[in-house]
Amino acid sequence: MEPLPVDPTSNEIATLRAHLRRHERLYYVLDAPEISDAEYDGMMRQLKALEDAHPEFDTPDSPTKRVGGTVREGFVKVRHSSPMLSLDNALNEAELADFDARVRDLLAGESYSYVAELKLDGLSMAVQYEDGNQSGHAIMTRAITRGDGQVGEDVTENARTIRSLPISVDTPWPKFEARGEVLMSRTAFERLNADRAATGLELYKNPRNSAAGSLRMLDTAQTGLRKLDFFTYFLLVDGQPALASHWENLQWLRAMGFKVNPNVVRAAGLDELLAFCREWAERRESLSYEIDGVVAKVDSIEQQRRLGWTAKSPRWAIAFKFTARQAETVVENIEVQVGRTGALTPVARLRPVVVSGVTVSNATLHNEDEIARLDLAIGDTVVIERSGDVIPKVLEVRVRPADRRPFQMPDACPVCGSAVVRATGEVARRCLNSNCPARLKESLTHFASRSVMDIDGMGEALVDQLVDKRLVSNIADIYQLTLEQLLNLDRMGEKSATKILANIETSKLRPAARLISGLGIPYVGERTAQILADSFGGINALSKASEAQLQTAEEVGPKVSESIMKFFAEPHNRELIERLRAAGLQFECEIRNTTSFGPLTGMTFVLTGTLPTLSREDAKARIEVAGGKVTGSVSKKTSAVVAGEDAGSKLDKARGLGIEVWNEPRLLARLANRESAPSAGAPE
Repeated sequence: MEPLPVDPTSNEIATLRAHLRRHERLYYVLDAPEISDAEYDGMMRQLKALEDAHPEFDTPDSPTKRVGGTVREGFVKVRHSSPMLSLDNALNEAELADFDARVRDLLAGESYSYVAELKLDGLSMAVQYEDGNQSGHAIMTRAITRGDGQVGEDVTENARTIRSLPISVDTPWPKFEARGEVLMSRTAFERLNADRAATGLELYKNPRNSAAGSLRMLDTAQTGLRKLDFFTYFLLVDGQPALASHWENLQWLRAMGFKVNPNVVRAAGLDELLAFCREWAERRESLSYEIDGVVAKVDSIEQQRRLGWTAKSPRWAIAFKFTARQAETVVENIEVQVGRTGALTPVARLRPVVVSGVTVSNATLHNEDEIARLDLAIGDTVVIERSGDVIPKVLEVRVRPADRRPFQMPDACPVCGSAVVRATGEVARRCLNSNCPARLKESLTHFASRSVMDIDGMGEALVDQLVDKRLVSNIADIYQLTLEQLLNLDRMGEKSATKILANIETSKLRPAARLISGLGIPYVGERTAQILADSFGGINALSKASEAQLQTAEEVGPKVSESIMKFFAEPHNRELIERLRAAGLQFECEIRNTTSFGPLTGMTFVLTGTLPTLSREDAKARIEVAGGKVTGSVSKKTSAVVAGEDAGSKLDKARGLGIEVWNEPRLLARLANRESAPSAGAPE
């Protein structure tokens, strides 16, 4: 019997998936990319189009499942396969030596070795895999946060957006679990805080808290934008280590495609362990992510079992904690920097001091309210810290000398001299001159950044020259640059100039949401820009929307809508928009949120019971098209419960909370934008 022919579309989809998985591993795990971001994005779009056209070939481990897009009501609690215990700490070398002595005594003179790993400053997570077809190819089935060590939260959909975490692997075990740490890199953290500062939001304190918050966001698409990373350090089968030594488990994890931290050694004893700790105490600032110590584990799993556990931690492992990265110094001056949205940020100029091997001479003060909170003046002796922040911060004032000089924020821009205002309810003062050179340089750098228009090669050094030589006066001038102009710049060869011009041309293909983000509208960062693009279908409709229409978009309140209205009302900005349009940038996109102006806009519904004529799916679709949102549980945020026959506890909860209860006729009446009297005896 001849084999059945293989569908060519299925083959094409499988090939694309294999290529994308390979390039994901090269980029996110091995840091050795072979193709550009544009080529990767092109393959991803091609695969998505094929999967949309052929849902019969859908699989749960497709790379397209990483993009997120679902919104959850909350997180389900899940019990771990075995406890995720915390580690005891050694705060100095003497305490680490005490730990080693206890291990030696408990093992009664046996030889032993340690595996020393960096103590990653992130969020612990357990990821479970299962080979449903017994084919040697397992798929991620669940990801669980550490929680209290016994029970964590199911964050599977959010974890899928982490590109360095495989969602399918080749494995000899039909079921296994990989445990590790979710991190946010310093660069991603800096970018996130810069975006929040530009939109008037409170800054995150450090990468660890940002990673934890990002992993627990209800909107998975937003988690995907946060650029999280995952390093694996435990391999478990049935809740126990899979192989005979911790070192072997790490090698198997690496072989299966997991990202295992390369900075790990086998230490034959205390001296080698101490050498590793001392090395990384000095080198930790060279890493792209945060660490706060070294973890030492007895390598042999059999010896681990015999050493055992206390109620809270294993006796075979310990965390050697690095000393705090703080120092005292003097504030010699306070200067003000101007950002792309005109926000003025005070920066402390410090007497240079070494903190964790790095010389620090500047520290952010965020805003004038922070200076008042600290009661800080020029000449004060302060404590500074490099604990997760890319730019150090002032923690407290230690000494206030008699000759200290109070600082006041300026009433005029320190760069261009234009008026500075502080709007009601804002923490920042802003320069109102959109042509301010300081604003322009920041605006150009932001516009060209990877998460916005992704113009590779247009960094700060090039932007400085373009502005200083007056080759650009706004972002639209980028698209008028010529090869001759670039060749006249310092350290610019023909090859580099040609490549930059090609990258500028390619940026015209970026979606409208990125362009909106790049315009520099106050309070409009990446997420808000995407929401606006989805709601209005691009810049044309957005620029004409009324304040009331703007506020129908999710997460757009009075402050954001007022900012958008003022931006598009400004003649210079309208001229900028027309120049960008003439340059051929993408102004239009598909309206994904068709609910912006429907009769149910802003309302949240819960469906329960069997409706007379509408299926649950049909009712949900009609509500969403009309601007409403359908959730699975009743809360104080629920606008109404739509109830049919055999409605259960959701109906009881709605009545207990005083939430409106509708029947199908009333729903249909509201969908038609008219009210109707409810049927007798039926829910209203």
